[in-house]
Amino acid sequence: MTDTLWLWIGFNGFVLIMLALDLGVFHRKAHVVTLKESLTWTAIWISLALLFNLGVAHYMGDEKGLEFFTGYVIEKSLSVDNVFVFALLFSYFAVPPLYQHKVLFWGILGALAMRAVMIFLGAALIAKFGWIIYVFGAFLILTGIKMIVKREEEIHPERNPLVRWFKKLMPVTSDYRGDRFFVRENGVRMATPLFVVLLLVEFSDLIFAVDSIPAIFAVTKDPFIVYTSNVFAILGLRSLYFALSGVLDKFHYLKVGLGVVLSFVGVKMLLAHSPWKIDTHVSLGVIVLVLAASVVASLWWPKKAGKHGLPLP
Repeated sequence: MTDTLWLWIGFNGFVLIMLALDLGVFHRKAHVVTLKESLTWTAIWISLALLFNLGVAHYMGDEKGLEFFTGYVIEKSLSVDNVFVFALLFSYFAVPPLYQHKVLFWGILGALAMRAVMIFLGAALIAKFGWIIYVFGAFLILTGIKMIVKREEEIHPERNPLVRWFKKLMPVTSDYRGDRFFVRENGVRMATPLFVVLLLVEFSDLIFAVDSIPAIFAVTKDPFIVYTSNVFAILGLRSLYFALSGVLDKFHYLKVGLGVVLSFVGVKMLLAHSPWKIDTHVSLGVIVLVLAASVVASLWWPKKAGKHGLPLP
């Protein structure tokens, strides 16, 4: 029990140090994140995740190492959906590139806290009610089918009930005030549109977490593996956004691939206690194959432009 406690303390200490370095050293001053910088940080986060993976395999066994890697691949793949939403929100609210990193930093900090709570709740539910894994499985299959069928689902931030509720609660300035989330004008404390964007980033991650966390429980029931693979995927999300934001429309079949992955993981959950249980090695192979096929298909059959140069779905 003591060893497990130190594992949790050590890992969370590492996360806090990395976040402090990120905000206090490397991004202390607001600046536009370049492609080179984003690719460098993406490589750093993936390398750190793989080094941690080697540590898990060495100290906890090859099976746990494989579970972490499979979970990380699932979470990293599903996080691409977050990137699509970030791009849409920043475009819709015309967030200056100078302030986008700050929004994502605090958004991901909140996402880490929310996911930790959801992971522990999910682990507790599965431990107490074994049958709930079948509910998770069915939910993932339905979510996957929905992603395949509704690939071009539109998002309308102005209709979001959270935004409507917040605007009733606190006045919002008509334009940005630098990189500040709140200002005081004429004695009245007001939020800026940047804080509204942050709220929507948090809300969107909460929605995606409802899909992704049950998916990783299909791979492992170990809360430490679930948590750490989630954290590494989330920590690399900002750099992934800045690296991919300019080429997202080129991967138009990726959402179909993610839908197939979610449905497959749901089936794996339903078969978990049957003679047809799907092995983790097989799961990893299927997931990698499906994602690779969706990327290749996107590049092989690019979107055709419609009238006025607009891309067709």
